[in-house]
Amino acid sequence: MNSRTSGKNYTDAVPGIRPGTETDLEELTRIYNHYVVETPVTFDIEPFTVDQRRPWLLAHPHSGPHRLLVAEEGGKLLGYATSSAFRPKQAYATSVETSVYLAPEHVGRGIGVLLYTSLFEVLEQEDVHAALAGITVPNEASRRLHERLGFRPVGVYEEVGRKFGRFWDVAWFQKRLSRGPAASEHR
Repeated sequence: MNSRTSGKNYTDAVPGIRPGTETDLEELTRIYNHYVVETPVTFDIEPFTVDQRRPWLLAHPHSGPHRLLVAEEGGKLLGYATSSAFRPKQAYATSVETSVYLAPEHVGRGIGVLLYTSLFEVLEQEDVHAALAGITVPNEASRRLHERLGFRPVGVYEEVGRKFGRFWDVAWFQKRLSRGPAASEHR
C-alpha cells in the first residue's frame, strides 16, 4: 500500500466483506500482479497467470486458520486480506502470516482497515495465537495500518530480498490474537 489517498473514505458506504472464491481469481491475480511488477512490497519478481495463482486460492478455504477475505462494492473487487501458514513446522500451526493487498485505484480509502478487522474477527474463532506481517521497508502506509490494528514491531531482517536491482529490508510485526494455554501447561 502507499500513502496516496483518493479523498474518499468509507464513512457513508461500507463495502461488503466476504470469503474469496474462484470467481474472484482473475481480479485477485490482477491486484497482486500490480504489486509484483510495480512495487517491492512482494518479493515475487514475475507476474502470475490465473492458473499459476489457483493453488494459492485453494490454500485459503472458508474455514480454519488460513483465510482469504475480499472487499467488494457494486460487484467490483477492491482488495483482499489473507492469513497463511507462517512456517511449515507443526509447532508454528497457531501462528499465521497476514497480508493486505488493495486494488491500486482503491488505496487510501480505509479498505485495508476493514479487511484486516474482519480477518481478525474470523481468526479469533480459530486456534490462532499470533499474526505476523512482514513489511518491505520503507512502506510507511503499511506500517501505520499494522500499528493501528495492534501489531507491534519485533525486528528487521536486513537486505533479505533483491528486487529492482537493489536489496530490501523486511520489518516484522506481530499481533497476539489469543491468550492460548498457560505456559505451565507446556512444561
